[in-house]
Amino acid sequence: MPEMPREERIAFAFVALADTLVRDFDVIGFLHTLTDHCVDLLDVAAAGVLLGIPQGQAVEAAASDPRTRALELAGVEWDEGPCRDCFHTRASVADVRLDTKAARTRWPHFAPHARQLGFTSVVAAPLRWQEQVIGALNLFRNQPGSLDAGQLCLAQALADTATIAILQQRAAHEQMTVIAQLQHALDSRIIIEQAKGYLAHLQHGTVDEAFTRMRSHARTHGTKLTDVARQVLNGTAATSLLDPDA
Repeated sequence: MPEMPREERIAFAFVALADTLVRDFDVIGFLHTLTDHCVDLLDVAAAGVLLGIPQGQAVEAAASDPRTRALELAGVEWDEGPCRDCFHTRASVADVRLDTKAARTRWPHFAPHARQLGFTSVVAAPLRWQEQVIGALNLFRNQPGSLDAGQLCLAQALADTATIAILQQRAAHEQMTVIAQLQHALDSRIIIEQAKGYLAHLQHGTVDEAFTRMRSHARTHGTKLTDVARQVLNGTAATSLLDPDA
C-alpha cells in the first residue's frame, strides 16, 4: 500500500490531535501520538513532550521512543533541559547544538546525555493556548543542520492543536463532573422531600416538623440527611425517628 502524501498526513495529524472528546481518553497515549506525528512530519529523529502544573515541575512525559522518554524523565529529575526551560519561561527554545560549551553549561547533565544518545541539536515549543502553558514539546535531530522556518511553524501548530485539545477535554470532563454533582444534588433533594412528606403523614404533623426531626436525627447520629431520608422511605429508620413521642 503506497504511503499517503505528506499533505494528507498533515491533515490526518491535525484531525487526530483534535479528537479528544472520547470516553476512554488517555492523555499519555495522546502525547505519544503527538510525538509520533512530529517524527513523521518533521525532519527530526525523535520527539518528547512534558506536561506540567502551574508554578511547578513537569509531571508527565511521553516520547516517540523509550530512550527519549527516559531522557525526558531524567531531565525532570535533574531539573534541566529544553522542555524545562520552555515550560518555565513560557517561550520557545531556539535551535541548540548539543555539542557546544554553551549547551553543556546550560544543561550540564541533559546535554551530554542527549549527545550519548546520538542527538545533535534540539528545539522546544511550548504547549500554549493564550496565556496558559501546560507543557512543552522537544524536537531532537541526529544530523547536522536546523529545522527551517516552515517546519518550526508546523511544529508549533501541532503543539497548539494538542494544547487546545487537552484543555477542551479537561473542560468537558469538568463540565460533566459539575452536571453529575448537580444531578446528585437534585436526586438527594427529591428523596428528602419524599421522606419529609411520608414522615409528616406518619406522625400527623407538618413537613417542616418532619424535616426538623430528620435533620436533628442526622446530626445526633452523624449521618447524612439523604441517608436518613432513604431510611425513612425504605422502612429501616430508627424507632426514635419514626415515633413522635420518642
